[in-house]
Amino acid sequence: MAQFEEVSQKSAIHPKPVGLVLQYGTAGFRTNSKQLDHVMFRMGLLATLRSKKTKATIGVMVTASHNPEEDNGVKLVDPMGEMVTPAWEVYATQLANAEQEELLTALKDVIEREAISMAQEASVFVGKDTRPSSDSLSQAVLDGVHALGGHSKDYGLVTTPQLHYMVCCQNTQGRYGEATVKGYYRKLSQAFIQLTKNVPNRTDDQKALLVDGANGIGALKVCEMETYLKNELQLSLFNDGSSGKLNHLCGADYVKVQQRAPKGVEMTAGERCCSYDGDADRIVYYYSGSAGRFHLLDGDKIATLISTYLKELLTQAGLDLQIAVVQTAYANGSSTQYLEDTMKVWTHTLLSLSNTHMRSVLTSPPSSQVIVRCTKTGVKHLHHAAQEFDIGVYFEANGHGTVLFSKAAEKKIQKLAQDSNTNAERRRAALLLQNTVNLINQTVGDAISDMLLIEAVLAIRGMTVQQWDAIYTDLPNRQLKVKVADRRVIDTTDAERRTVSPAGLQEAIDSLVKKYRQARSFVRPSGTEDVVRVYAEADTQESADALAHEVSLAVYRLAGGVGEESKSL
Repeated sequence: MAQFEEVSQKSAIHPKPVGLVLQYGTAGFRTNSKQLDHVMFRMGLLATLRSKKTKATIGVMVTASHNPEEDNGVKLVDPMGEMVTPAWEVYATQLANAEQEELLTALKDVIEREAISMAQEASVFVGKDTRPSSDSLSQAVLDGVHALGGHSKDYGLVTTPQLHYMVCCQNTQGRYGEATVKGYYRKLSQAFIQLTKNVPNRTDDQKALLVDGANGIGALKVCEMETYLKNELQLSLFNDGSSGKLNHLCGADYVKVQQRAPKGVEMTAGERCCSYDGDADRIVYYYSGSAGRFHLLDGDKIATLISTYLKELLTQAGLDLQIAVVQTAYANGSSTQYLEDTMKVWTHTLLSLSNTHMRSVLTSPPSSQVIVRCTKTGVKHLHHAAQEFDIGVYFEANGHGTVLFSKAAEKKIQKLAQDSNTNAERRRAALLLQNTVNLINQTVGDAISDMLLIEAVLAIRGMTVQQWDAIYTDLPNRQLKVKVADRRVIDTTDAERRTVSPAGLQEAIDSLVKKYRQARSFVRPSGTEDVVRVYAEADTQESADALAHEVSLAVYRLAGGVGEESKSL
């Protein structure tokens, strides 16, 4: 076939280094950009096959998110804007690792297994972040698409969530929105303005927000969006990419791990600040206290704020919809306890603090508490679990997350919002819910969308960042990693909260945890490198540090540690 001849010719321009082996993980492929040219070409081929199989547009995003600037990577996006299905992750790994002379065989194997008609039209959307290597690597993707006769649309510089959004818009024939960057800005900004327009007496201080753009694509895109917000949000942008290096001493990952403000951000006591990561699919908030102490509001705090707000609106609207908050083992124990034990009490308390137009009298308590579900680490696991509920709120502690509404939930909200016979209070709550749905990018975690949602919720509830932070106090915690000869010796169960191998490790962790108050610890293998990640929390930072160190020594001794044993913190 002529198509396969073109694949052979083009693949010679994008040759694979002999013996190089890469794995498609939660974040797609990600490594030093110099090793990725052949991978990008082959992901263009695979995306074209996926499009033919699904008879829908597929997305390919060239990015390495929060990794250093010299790295790059690629993520495939399925028809509804979700991450590519696991079976095709296996095909991605097989294609990427096939030696040059085996590529056509590997390609034909996918076609045969999936019974793909090569006569079927194919459509692929491609986007890239701001890394110096992204231009040539996205071109390699396009070469792959064209080699198999696929049609492509090159969106150029976009955030990862924007590309997910475009794919969903395209495959819903515009029902989700307009498949353009301007369409994205219009949809989100209109929803934000509708949500905040009735908040009385918003001061300039309440509208002001400091944003760390991680010297990445998010900085460019939030600048473009500012005019659409019509001064309802006044952003001060730092690390905009004009001088600093991508993700270097800045960005959401740096702030979360280092527990400090990014380089170049000048904040005064009490000012609200947020940081995106390199491809703008994560966000964390923070502020400086009056004594100069750094306060972080991570994904757990974001999930709690949003789920409480949604629960209150559902109560006011009289809608019986089930909300679940999906967490991983990394969620701070205080957040889980708060959601399970305290949330109803706090919701009632906050109603009396809310702005007048949000206040309502509850004749009976909410029908149920918010459900808390724990799942394995990795966005695809959280997203999948969130889809099981009317409303699923998921945020990893690192700030990656969103809210999913079932089609049935959206219909109920829309019906009530349009019902002129219902009472004003219920209808107002339904209208707020409807605009909230429009403000959320349900395809994937989105720093810009999440930022606007958080700002709207704080405005509607009349809350300061300090009041938000005071919902609960995080237990002190510490994360460490231990280098091992082979990470596969670690096997876990119970959503990665307990180990089943190597023998004796879980018993060792259990006995160490008993030494400290309010303590918890777990270990899990990295998805990308031969290291074991250790998490520990306890009632004091000193105890959390000591527990993490002792557990890391147990891992080193029982799971084949390499190099030197870690020193105490």
